[in-house]
Amino acid sequence: MLTKLSVDEALMKAKFHAKKGEFVEAQKLYEGILIKFSHNKRAQQGLADLNNIKQKNVTNNPPQEVIDQLINLYKQNQLEVVVKIAQALTKQYPETFMLWNILGTSAAQIDMPDQAIIALKKVISLKPDYADVYVNLAVVLKQQKKLDEAIEACNKAVLLKPDNTNAYYNMGNVLKDQGKLDEAVEAYDKAISLNPNHALAHNNIGNALKDQGKIESSIEAYKKSISLNPDYPETHKNLGLALLQTCRIKEGLDEYEWRWQTEKLLPLQRHFSKPMWDGKANLKDKTILLWCEQGIGDTMNWSSCLPRLTSRAKHVILECQKKLVPLLSRSFPNVEVKVQDRSLDTDRDDFDLHLPMGSLYKHFIDEIIENDKVDAYLVPVPARVKFWRRRLKSLGKAPYIGVCWKSSVVSAYRLQHYPPISDWSAVLKTPDVTFINLQYTDYADDIVKVKDEFGVTIHNFDDLDQYDDIDDVAALCAALDMVVSTKVTPPMISAGVGTTTMVANWRQSNFNNILNNPLSTSFKMIHRDTSEPWDKVFKLIEEHISILKNKILYTKKDT
Repeated sequence: MLTKLSVDEALMKAKFHAKKGEFVEAQKLYEGILIKFSHNKRAQQGLADLNNIKQKNVTNNPPQEVIDQLINLYKQNQLEVVVKIAQALTKQYPETFMLWNILGTSAAQIDMPDQAIIALKKVISLKPDYADVYVNLAVVLKQQKKLDEAIEACNKAVLLKPDNTNAYYNMGNVLKDQGKLDEAVEAYDKAISLNPNHALAHNNIGNALKDQGKIESSIEAYKKSISLNPDYPETHKNLGLALLQTCRIKEGLDEYEWRWQTEKLLPLQRHFSKPMWDGKANLKDKTILLWCEQGIGDTMNWSSCLPRLTSRAKHVILECQKKLVPLLSRSFPNVEVKVQDRSLDTDRDDFDLHLPMGSLYKHFIDEIIENDKVDAYLVPVPARVKFWRRRLKSLGKAPYIGVCWKSSVVSAYRLQHYPPISDWSAVLKTPDVTFINLQYTDYADDIVKVKDEFGVTIHNFDDLDQYDDIDDVAALCAALDMVVSTKVTPPMISAGVGTTTMVANWRQSNFNNILNNPLSTSFKMIHRDTSEPWDKVFKLIEEHISILKNKILYTKKDT
């Protein structure tokens, strides 16, 4: 028998269920009260209000089959269609949170971040206790580099739903972008503890562990991810790069071939009617087309393997970036160097086999391991080298050292690779050295800072187009006595022309990854432990500069 207190409790529960949209549960409670107390006005009013809400929802929400259709289109990746339909439906049914959620998540994937954020924030206004919308919002905010806001969204999702696996997974992604690797690993661990079969979480914790220098642990994570999702190319590529750092070269290069199925490189794939060289077919009577696949630095690096290919093939055609054609044509006179052109790929008949440049090392690895270094393989214009030597001499005395300290592509994560110019004091304060700027973007403020803090001038040539005139950059590098740099494009050029090149590397690796380092006797990596400051690295480089100075001094005395 219902008491006054139990009636109050039942009314409160019914109201709570109604507020959450759990209409069946609310109706049962109201009807149960009215069976015992048919004249209870609050129950009568509650039931009437409930019927009004249900009726309103019927009229203000689209039929379920419409929602199902949108979801099916989303699963089919017809995202532009989904966005157009959802935009129209949200005007007709502005209070349906699911429509806004579908619109937001779809817009985010077709590069409409502003539309996505508006839609997802509308979801929050309609259903503030919906945890998944905060996860979706975090993904978009991460895309827009609004990392602190993305973390806030993930925390909100976890607060609403503590066992939200995707919230922890995306939190790990954001923390990694912020360079907070320890916290990222913790977030991924939490996601994995909630869902041990989350293949992407295993892959991404592998990335974070690799960036911590924990290569073996990263390999274990990648292999676990592959066991859960064997056909995900990104994990295979990541595994390949990790294996290369542990001297498992052949295994690593095999896994790296998966790169062509990754989202980043798939659009760059060339589609020829002629087959790709498998490394075994005899090239003695064949013409092979070698084509660049990634950036300028990669092409410079991989060109160090060109002589090995030309020694086997009757003829080699190299298609590369336009700005590299003059330098590579001069450097490899027995190679036909052309500007890359995809327009006639399927109809071409001027070669027998083809190969992307990143696969060169895979097919020549035995030779490389046996004799992994070559002398200068890039040939600058001799007259321009003489020009630059005269110009350098006018600035001050030798040694002339080129410096390059950061990439033009910057993120919180990538900043780990590029110490601020203020950390270069051990190098830049070396007395009796003339420094030359090889930084091709965003250098003016740093040059002023070095002058103000250290009293050191980094000379810059305003009339040199360091971005597009790669041929003349190579001539300048050849005129220098040394280049000191982080891992960017200029040291690939300087090592190629035979100039002593010292590269400050942010992480120790057991093997200088041949995919990222040229096969040059002039190229030397100075590693640091990720837990240590950069001081040790730059002190070692300063010692090399001092040795160079003494060598130049003694040479002058002898002459």
